[in-house]
Amino acid sequence: MSGHSKWSTIKRQKGVADIKRGQTFTKLANAITIAVKMGGSGDPESNPRLRVEIEEAKSVNMPKENVSRAIDRGLGKLPGQTLEEVVYEGFGPGRAAFIVEGVTDNKLRTLQEIKNIFERSGGSLAGQGAVSYMFERMGEIRARSKEQGAGSRDDEMLELIDLGAKDVEDYLEDNKQMYLVYTEGLELNTMGNKITQAGYEVESQAMVMKPNAPVQIEDAETAKKVLEFAEKLEGLDDVQKVYANFDIEESLLAASS
Repeated sequence: MSGHSKWSTIKRQKGVADIKRGQTFTKLANAITIAVKMGGSGDPESNPRLRVEIEEAKSVNMPKENVSRAIDRGLGKLPGQTLEEVVYEGFGPGRAAFIVEGVTDNKLRTLQEIKNIFERSGGSLAGQGAVSYMFERMGEIRARSKEQGAGSRDDEMLELIDLGAKDVEDYLEDNKQMYLVYTEGLELNTMGNKITQAGYEVESQAMVMKPNAPVQIEDAETAKKVLEFAEKLEGLDDVQKVYANFDIEESLLAASS
């Protein structure tokens, strides 16, 4: 991906968190509750999805009592509103494809909020399956280089492939070499352990929708529109994750900011 950036790396370069700042704990708590409900267990050892969410919570120093409360809510031990998972698909500026995953206690409210952002940005919501075929659900591991020096990037990418990665993307963050390592979902935890044992620092691991049909953004104006659109979606209270298949040349990023 040299010379290009996808939303998964752009938002880190721009300092945009996967989960809206200031509401991190609330969104993570909802994700944990849903993971418990869907997995039928509050034990991370037997519920892989819950294990991933708890690791994410640890990475942002979410208090243990918040995690425990979210698990209890998922087990039905606490009163409160019923949470549901929602997924929306559509097209944004530049005809880029978007998948929006959320957790909500009011599906009609969430649908209207997301629909408004799509329509006001010149995009359109689409039916289920309209864009999901352009993505593949995979495990994503964000890892920091174990070496800094000439030639280390290519060597490390080859090493990560040899460890069993299906794909590896590289990018710079604060002038440090970083990698996004992709693997089969069932291998996520195993692959994370392998990478750690090989000497890399694993910063996060999660299930994601990886685009397989990228749309190249060619001009700064469209780049600005598509980035603002993605950030508006990420900023909604009920939105957990936003996936997009746009690809922007790094030379356009500065012009679009």
